[in-house]
Amino acid sequence: MLIALNKPYGVLTQFTDAQGRQTLADFVDVPGVYPAGRLDRDSEGLLLLTNDGRLQARIAHPANKLAKTYWVQVEGIASHTQLQQLIGGIMLRDGPARATHVELLPPDIALSLWHRNPPIRVRQSIPTSWLALTITEGRNRQVRRMTAAVGLPTLRLIRRQIGRLTMPPLMPGQWCRVSAGDL
Repeated sequence: MLIALNKPYGVLTQFTDAQGRQTLADFVDVPGVYPAGRLDRDSEGLLLLTNDGRLQARIAHPANKLAKTYWVQVEGIASHTQLQQLIGGIMLRDGPARATHVELLPPDIALSLWHRNPPIRVRQSIPTSWLALTITEGRNRQVRRMTAAVGLPTLRLIRRQIGRLTMPPLMPGQWCRVSAGDL
């Protein structure tokens, strides 16, 4: 079984939490499934859950280099040079990192998204832009660290795709079954 969840902002990618924070158990009531990979508490979007250990490893293990695409709202207007830096590779504290694909999304892309609760901070004097960014790794907070390294701090991060599987039209907290063949 493979489940696609639109993980809301502020939810931990685990089923229990001793501190009483929101977890996957608040949204997915299917016994025996576990997340195939992680998505930071302050990130949103596509999270896959499965009861199949081999499939979980295929999705999550770094050696498999399964592409993951994110829509990233950044502070500032991304320049061609900054986009090229992300593709060319940058040095992070834990080693080099690079995007396999980066593109500037149209400004009105935000109109097609759900409202985040709480909303991002808005500063009238600083514009924002949206990027589509694909990586094949998945180190801790990698996308956020990459955009910050090129001078574009991340304000909002939404995972849109894992492999060939694009997030189904789900509102935050909703889930549906999907086929592993779509990966």
